[in-house]
Amino acid sequence: MELIDKLKWRYAAKAMNGQTVPQEKIDAVLEAARLAPTSSGLQPFEILVITNPEIKERIKAIAWNQSVVTDCSHLLVFAAWDTYTEERINNMFDLTNEVRGFKNEGWENYRQKLLAAYPPRPAEENFIHAAKQAYIAFGLAIAAAAFEGVDSTPMEGFDPAALDEILNLKEKGLKSVLLLPLGYRDAAKDWLVNLKKVRKSKENFVTELV
Repeated sequence: MELIDKLKWRYAAKAMNGQTVPQEKIDAVLEAARLAPTSSGLQPFEILVITNPEIKERIKAIAWNQSVVTDCSHLLVFAAWDTYTEERINNMFDLTNEVRGFKNEGWENYRQKLLAAYPPRPAEENFIHAAKQAYIAFGLAIAAAAFEGVDSTPMEGFDPAALDEILNLKEKGLKSVLLLPLGYRDAAKDWLVNLKKVRKSKENFVTELV
């Protein structure tokens, strides 16, 4: 069970050594996130990949000065749609029809259902829903990184409004949700690296109803 072994190996790296991760490994992580399931297949988020040192420094300042932001190889920013619009919904439904090469009456009826339900809702409610979809892809990205032998640090500890301004996300109709530094652990500086992984036992985590 190679994936399980890799997940046992991974942890939230607290220090990285600045070594560059090969592009094919970064591509694999991004592809895993792209293939993630999302509600109605809308994929209501985007991923920004940052390697620019100056931008990393600016983000570090609004992310509790965590060193992994600047010492990582690639910094991924998961940014969700600020709301659902008719255009955004239609674009994804049209893409589905184009890729599959046909129109389906049930699918088109479902399109109208979403158009009637989502755009009229408050923007904040729509953003929260979109952000939840980003979390699904975020989890797959972490797993994919582990599978590739790449360290990662899941991060919610940053100022979203400040990050949105740094990356001009408002102009794109996006709001930042999560950060994921990717790189290689610096074992000499990481207090967490040699500590045992702590998780609930299966008996205290899983309930089987038979």
